[in-house]
Amino acid sequence: MGTSPSITTEIPLRPRLAQDPGQLVPELADVSAALFKAVGNGSVPRSTISLVQLRAGQIAGSSYLTVLHTGFLRQAGVPEEQITSVASWPDSPYFSSAERAALALVEAVLQPSTGGERVPDELYAQVAEHYDDTALTTLTFAIGQVNFFTAIALVAKPVPGRAFTDPWAA
Repeated sequence: MGTSPSITTEIPLRPRLAQDPGQLVPELADVSAALFKAVGNGSVPRSTISLVQLRAGQIAGSSYLTVLHTGFLRQAGVPEEQITSVASWPDSPYFSSAERAALALVEAVLQPSTGGERVPDELYAQVAEHYDDTALTTLTFAIGQVNFFTAIALVAKPVPGRAFTDPWAA
């Protein structure tokens, strides 16, 4: 295991992996398209999907994903107060009960549990109060989708803030 850079070490503005993983493994395009289609089925508001995926990027510690999903939320016209308080959503007044349920679900799925199941029956029931079976399944896929891309973001380190279609150029 390597050591982390000191907090004052500047992070270079270049990807760790110089070539787009989609060019290296062309089959990725089909997987990616299927995930985007499944998550974009309309059963959950796109802004909620992006809030969940922003929170997932924060949990993973990926600057690329947090910048990407923050940009998507801004493009969708989501209020800045809501975007900037995703990391502290439990005490933020800017989220609906349905959005809170979705954020609680992504945290439960992606963070280790100190006691018992990650997604206990009580949390499932709270989420199911706001989302029908199709929407709940879609939320689950949205978490899986961002988790799929988290591995790429953490290993390959695409450049945050670059165009979604070209974060690999050096």
